Amino acid sequence: MAAGDIVVAITGASGSVYGVRLLEVLLRAARTVHLAISPAAGEVFERELGRAIPLAPNQFIPSLLLGPVSAELDLSRLHYHDVRNFQAGIASGSFLTAGMVVCPCSMGTVAAIAHGVGENLIHRAADVHLKEKRKLILVPRETPLGLIQLRNLVAVAEAGAVVLPAMPAFYTRPQTVADMVDFLVGRVCDQLGVEHHLLARWGEKR
Repeated sequence: MAAGDIVVAITGASGSVYGVRLLEVLLRAARTVHLAISPAAGEVFERELGRAIPLAPNQFIPSLLLGPVSAELDLSRLHYHDVRNFQAGIASGSFLTAGMVVCPCSMGTVAAIAHGVGENLIHRAADVHLKEKRKLILVPRETPLGLIQLRNLVAVAEAGAVVLPAMPAFYTRPQTVADMVDFLVGRVCDQLGVEHHLLARWGEKR
């Protein structure tokens, strides 16, 4: 445990590529990551990325999630926690972290966090970050947004979370999907204080 550790949760919204790329960037930046993945996210991995990821703690293999780039990463910095394991350190406020990101964040997860429903480790860890006044970043990916979803997003923002929707920018003139993914991941890293070179910033010469 160290104050620089970062918690990453991946839930069942579309946009699993954002979460996987974020993991890669954080590990390349030599940050220690505590990872939790919801069952619905596992289904999205298979549909969007073509990757079948066993989520049982004794079956999880990081290289299956991260793909070929895993050979370039220090996977000893990645600590996987079963979403049902409330004995994990990240379930407690005494476990120091530099922040938590839910990326992507399903609207069901937003609702659970907004109303303090700690049904799994992801909800509990998010609740811990709010009560301890630590950085909590939620990356929702849903459209359109109904009144219930909007009210839940307001509630988490009022509680102290950063709502960072998965919205690409086009002033950077992205050439590929990877460019658009990196823009979003770069903005998340900005919130975490993690140095990166993933995007062209407004006002910078291209």
